[in-house]
Amino acid sequence: MELLNHSSVAIDGETVRRIREDKRLTQFYVSKVVGVTTDTVSRWENNRYPTIMRDNALKLAEALEVDLTAILKQEVDLEIAEEIPVPKNSKRNIWVSLVLLIGIALLSLFYLLSQPNPLPVVDLQAQRHLPPYAAPGSRVLIRVELSTDKPLKGMILKETFPAGWRLHESEPVVSHLDSKAGIARWIFRKPPLQTQVFYILEVPEDSHPGTDMTITGELIANPDGQRSATLVKSVGAMLVKPFHWADSNGDQIIDDLEILELSDLTEAAESLHLDWDLIETIWETGAYQWQTAKKQFVPVQEPSESFE
Repeated sequence: MELLNHSSVAIDGETVRRIREDKRLTQFYVSKVVGVTTDTVSRWENNRYPTIMRDNALKLAEALEVDLTAILKQEVDLEIAEEIPVPKNSKRNIWVSLVLLIGIALLSLFYLLSQPNPLPVVDLQAQRHLPPYAAPGSRVLIRVELSTDKPLKGMILKETFPAGWRLHESEPVVSHLDSKAGIARWIFRKPPLQTQVFYILEVPEDSHPGTDMTITGELIANPDGQRSATLVKSVGAMLVKPFHWADSNGDQIIDDLEILELSDLTEAAESLHLDWDLIETIWETGAYQWQTAKKQFVPVQEPSESFE
């Protein structure tokens, strides 16, 4: 097709919308894969632009998981067609051919519908590892493990936080964050079979025992045009108490075993701005205490039952 040799191509917006909706893809997902805004995708689907850059068209076809030719406009030069003389019997032949084609198409459709059509199955797994404690006004580290049994072109992790909780930082960087609604999304293109996401949440200062600590999430993929999704399962449960998130047993001590567990996280999450030095200082000093007024943990020689 000659259009393929040009830097710009004409796409069929209605076809793009139909393919996207058939595959249950959102304009937001497509825009992230192509690298444009959702408004641009909307304009493409409404044929607001006569042509688009060929590179964007190739990325759009990749996002929709189709060949580029499937979304290009198929134009017919009517003026040339009118100049071609039409034999008297050609109209009758055209109708006969059209009826035969319709019959063949109906038979093919009936055959396909009568055959078993197993949907492609992908095994998605998602686990969220929660620290046991979250002190009001502090920051806690959350780890999410994602896995799939087959290579994917893309997937999206969506996490929803309790009211008032705020995402401070993440690795990898969050793709879209709605702080007001407490929703964060990460988009992965061609992810590895196993992926880890780390993020830091700020605990509201007015949190108290009994506060809703529920975090919900969903992992969404689109293998072979069929939407697959699974809920993110939480491992462990957080309690609102004045203990450090790394103190797994709440004894106001970060012991050798707990520091070893943390060392496994530092390499993957070391880019996050958590006070790793303070954690080591608490480990070396022997214990810690939570200062409510300053909203911080302070190393001390021995654990104390009272908190300032």
